[in-house]
Amino acid sequence: MIEKRDIENCFSELALIQNKDLRKKVVDVWKTAADRGRWNQLQEIPFTLLFENSGLLVDHTKRITKLAWNVVNTREEPMNTDYLIAGALLHDVGKLLEYEMKDGKIVKSKLGETMRHPASGAKLAEECGLPKEVVHIIAAHSHEGDTMNRTPEAIIIHHCDFIDFEIKKTIKK
Repeated sequence: MIEKRDIENCFSELALIQNKDLRKKVVDVWKTAADRGRWNQLQEIPFTLLFENSGLLVDHTKRITKLAWNVVNTREEPMNTDYLIAGALLHDVGKLLEYEMKDGKIVKSKLGETMRHPASGAKLAEECGLPKEVVHIIAAHSHEGDTMNRTPEAIIIHHCDFIDFEIKKTIKK
């Protein structure tokens, strides 16, 4: 079973969130997702099932958070960096519900067959009391958000996510 301290140890980027309540809620969402998905460790969850050797979800999440942090710190427009970092850390948390370990192999779960991770992650974040702005980032980060009016923070996460996806898909180490 994954504990809150495991999540905190895994994501040093949590320290970038100034609001302690928001930081705690981000950990709570990860913990709830891990419990519901029956995961034993975060390091067993792949970034994607769309191609072989995609790497780990944890590493992808850390890259997106760092990319987003660098982007927001080069912009002059006022943005909510706490929401941005929370959204970066949670954008793919729904994959803990979309995937499952079955017979020693990670496959799409029954829920994952009917609901993709942006929807399940946003729903879970809302349930755990995250601000609507963070829920929006999670819901809008992938293709599902193409018909939404993304906030500037959601635009950053969306593009950082696809930068990482496309590079990983091309290089496939």
